[in-house]
Amino acid sequence: MNISAASKAAGLPVKTVRYYADIGLVQAPSRSDAGYRTYDDASVRKLVFIRRSREFGFTIEECRELLGLYQDQDRTSAEVKRIASKRLEEIEEKQRELQSLHDELAHLVTSCRGDHRPDCPIIDYLG
Repeated sequence: MNISAASKAAGLPVKTVRYYADIGLVQAPSRSDAGYRTYDDASVRKLVFIRRSREFGFTIEECRELLGLYQDQDRTSAEVKRIASKRLEEIEEKQRELQSLHDELAHLVTSCRGDHRPDCPIIDYLG
């Protein structure tokens, strides 16, 4: 299939599919007689795998490592779990940071009267 059909099947923009091929994340596709890139079903499955990995926030290098494990029949699940566990810890840390920001901002919003007067704890805090 051509790059447009492959990108649609994988749920990725054409530009992203081209980029992943250019950086070697997916094997450079073969070309038709007219010079167009052609993708097979295995390439599309890899693109879907990468898209899903990126949705979880894995870096390109982590995707490369996960893709290597995906293709390695001799892999251990411990290797995969190590990478996923690291990402989960990063997500949990980000959640803690966001919760702290939420709590602080909620306190400021509650403290602000929101009336016609100029006094505002939000402005005071930001200043």
